[in-house]
Amino acid sequence: MMQDVRRGFLFTLVTMLLFGGVYHLALWAVGRIAFPDQAQGSLIRSADGGSVGSRLIAQKFDRPEYFHPRPSGVDYNAASAGGTNYGPTNPEHLKAVRERLDTVTALDGVPASRVPSEMVTASGGGLDPHLPPQAADIQVERVASARGVEASRVRALVARHTEPPTFGFLGRSRVNVLELNLALDHELGSKVPAEPSGRR
Repeated sequence: MMQDVRRGFLFTLVTMLLFGGVYHLALWAVGRIAFPDQAQGSLIRSADGGSVGSRLIAQKFDRPEYFHPRPSGVDYNAASAGGTNYGPTNPEHLKAVRERLDTVTALDGVPASRVPSEMVTASGGGLDPHLPPQAADIQVERVASARGVEASRVRALVARHTEPPTFGFLGRSRVNVLELNLALDHELGSKVPAEPSGRR
């Protein structure tokens, strides 16, 4: 009987060490060595080394000189990612979509037919950092006007920050809004002092 107890104890100890320690240590080491940027949260850092955000998490931009991200059901709060859970025929959802559509058409001066669905509907997680190129394109004139530059310069920045589908066939082309807005400030200059992350 004592032999069975010892065998059980050793089995428990070994599995605890393997799956409670060695396994996690191995994953951590692989992440740090093979994917150091992703393991750190895909952070974007300023010239002085400070973090200005993550490539994976949307931030709120509502000033006219910046590209605006996809709407968020959690007000861009990374601590509570999630959607609104409204169905497509829910009155509250339809009201929110109509209000967002009216805002975009008025702000960017484009007809409703040109507004992509990503500009009026929130993503499932509420923190989608990307927009399709079409959603960035309808904002170019507004951003250029607010910054006092030619639209062609802003459109060129959009083109340079448009990422192709993953591996060339997974998903769609996309633009990372935070990276694009940082590029705007870097290459065209910031018209107003930068505010804390998430409050631009």
